[in-house]
Amino acid sequence: MSSPLNTAQRPVAPAAPSAGPAASPAAGTTLTGTGLAIVLVGVLLPMVDFFIVNVALPTIDTDLHASAPLLELVVSAYASAYALLLVVGGRLGDAFGRKRLFLAGMAAFTLTSLACGLAPTAPLLVAARAAQGASAALMVPQVLSTIQAATQGQRRARALARYGATGGLAAVVGQLLGGLLVSANLDGTGWRPIFLVNVPIGVAGLVLARRHVPESRSGRAARVDHHGTVLLGVTVLSLLIPLTEGQSLRWPAWTIALLAVAPLALAAFVAVEIRIERSGRVPLVPPSLLRHRSMRSGLILALPFFAGFGAFMFSYALLVQQGLHDSALVAGVGLAPMAAAFLLASLSTSRLLRRFGAKVLAAGAIGQVAGLIILGATVLAAWPHVSVLALAPGMAVAGLGQGLVMSPLFGVVLSEVPPASAGAASGVLTTTQQTALALGVATLGSLFITLAGDGVGMRDGFLAVVAAQVVIGLGLALGARRLPGWRRA
Repeated sequence: MSSPLNTAQRPVAPAAPSAGPAASPAAGTTLTGTGLAIVLVGVLLPMVDFFIVNVALPTIDTDLHASAPLLELVVSAYASAYALLLVVGGRLGDAFGRKRLFLAGMAAFTLTSLACGLAPTAPLLVAARAAQGASAALMVPQVLSTIQAATQGQRRARALARYGATGGLAAVVGQLLGGLLVSANLDGTGWRPIFLVNVPIGVAGLVLARRHVPESRSGRAARVDHHGTVLLGVTVLSLLIPLTEGQSLRWPAWTIALLAVAPLALAAFVAVEIRIERSGRVPLVPPSLLRHRSMRSGLILALPFFAGFGAFMFSYALLVQQGLHDSALVAGVGLAPMAAAFLLASLSTSRLLRRFGAKVLAAGAIGQVAGLIILGATVLAAWPHVSVLALAPGMAVAGLGQGLVMSPLFGVVLSEVPPASAGAASGVLTTTQQTALALGVATLGSLFITLAGDGVGMRDGFLAVVAAQVVIGLGLALGARRLPGWRRA
């Protein structure tokens, strides 16, 4: 969901999670327009698959008799595996070849999508979703790495802009596509086509990528930080599992124990990363990156923003289908105003950033807050007779604001990071993004499910998520003043 900034403020464009700076492409290794379209499919499919499942959750519940916590895990297991292995996937691509890892990731993603579509039980679906997220983590880092290694100048800027638009729009397009596929109920398959549709696309992508995507690798590939990866995984899982399952299980002792493990694992992770960096090696998350004000401030803003966004998309799908008793198709189509406004904002951010700098993010946050307030007021005033059409104005305004925040966020946050560290910084920010999406579903999503005991509870649960996002948006608008470029015209 990143987008490059242009030249006036000298920002650092988002780069691949690599150990070193990218070089200019050698002869015969340039990424063509066809090649770019193919690798962008490698971004589109994983991002769509995070959100496409939201509108299918009620149908999955009916078909597989899944509990509410298991439904949350269908979403968060994917995001967790994706987030934890992103940087590792980037390092493997640097070492063994980005095209090779892209092909391996796409093949694995295709097979795990098939496993998701054929899953006979909810626990097996959760396991397949985790494997699908791990496959995505092999594929996605190679896209930015390939763009960085096989393009330069304006071609690279345009490619990065398309990367940003692809990732951002996938969020809302995913749920729209999910609504269409679930409502079509092709041959009585219900929710399963939302995963099975990836299979022919993945096979076609594999065939075309072999021909049109150039190979590249880093001359200074860093070793995989095994200890950091394990400790980060323990930290995230010891938070996600109890937050997702604890409420429904009435907080047994093991959930409390896991929550107690989380800060200890985090402290160990920080200590290991500091030691690795001091020894001259490259850690999973280089602590020195936090010396840059843009990274410190940006990560503080990105974590709650993406957590709120993930929770909103999760709760919106359940509100429309279970609270308003509309179809999955209606739930998906209801996101069209948000998608259109998001696209409009994304296309204008480069020009706005050149003129207004980080103030664009503050304006976007205020716009999102305004849209959320309109949405909340509409639901509160008309419940339970709320139509998706009545929600459209609030969705459009919120989408416009989200586009002004989400599209330029990577470039602004990376703007003070030296080019040689941009790859590692981009990997950290992307990992933060995916972890936040999972945490948002586990925390605010759990709050929504807890409050949604009946029709009125569904309304109150959605309003609670909206209120949390309003607070997050206001905090983002204020916090944007600490980002670089605030006072530049």
